[in-house]
Amino acid sequence: MTVRLDVITVFPEYLAPLELSLIGKARRDGLLAVHVHDLRDYTHDRHRTVDDTPLGGGAGMVMKPEPWAEAFAAVIADGQCALDADAEPLIVFPNPAGEPFSQPTAQAWSHEPWIIFACGRYEGIDERVYEHLADAGRRVALTSLGDYVLNGGEVAVLAITEAVVRLVPGVVGNPQSLVEESHSDGMLEYPLYTRPARWTDPAGTVREAPEVLLSGNHARIDAWRAEQSQQRTAERRPDLLER
Repeated sequence: MTVRLDVITVFPEYLAPLELSLIGKARRDGLLAVHVHDLRDYTHDRHRTVDDTPLGGGAGMVMKPEPWAEAFAAVIADGQCALDADAEPLIVFPNPAGEPFSQPTAQAWSHEPWIIFACGRYEGIDERVYEHLADAGRRVALTSLGDYVLNGGEVAVLAITEAVVRLVPGVVGNPQSLVEESHSDGMLEYPLYTRPARWTDPAGTVREAPEVLLSGNHARIDAWRAEQSQQRTAERRPDLLER
């Protein structure tokens, strides 16, 4: 299965990193198709205007509804021509007022054949855009990376795409590496070590990897890793244990 991602943005060049690393390889292998669209292509004035002052006053600018409505109509029509006339995308708006993005969200979205990302800028997008999509029966998700505000949705799209696409079968070479990482089971991952087992750091301190990892006893290793995961989660993210 090829996963289709469409990204609507006023900064198409921001999405260039999607050509790199495992995401770029997934594209070259035919596992992922990415289409980036410039929102300004759906404007009709010589300044290619996508924003205006907020009604009721206030600082900043708000993205106008007209370009967004035209962009969604065109992008959805194009996707349905390429996929299926009945195909329905999941439309994702990175938004600090959205629901928290998490590993379970990434896992759920990795099964979506088609996602459209809408990158807001400035103070945000006119609320009527969301209402229009909902009334049209579209599936819409507002999602937040955390309790902070970015300049726009592009950074969030890069992060979400990496979190989601790496879970698509075939993208990561060894699927087992996805099983024991942080948040895969609701806890943080245990400490990791590699060769040399005995390392002298630049300050002259000798640092040794835990002996249990060299024992060859996989039951002991699994028990140690589970204990370390529990301890690390309790120290750094006790809220995860509470859940």
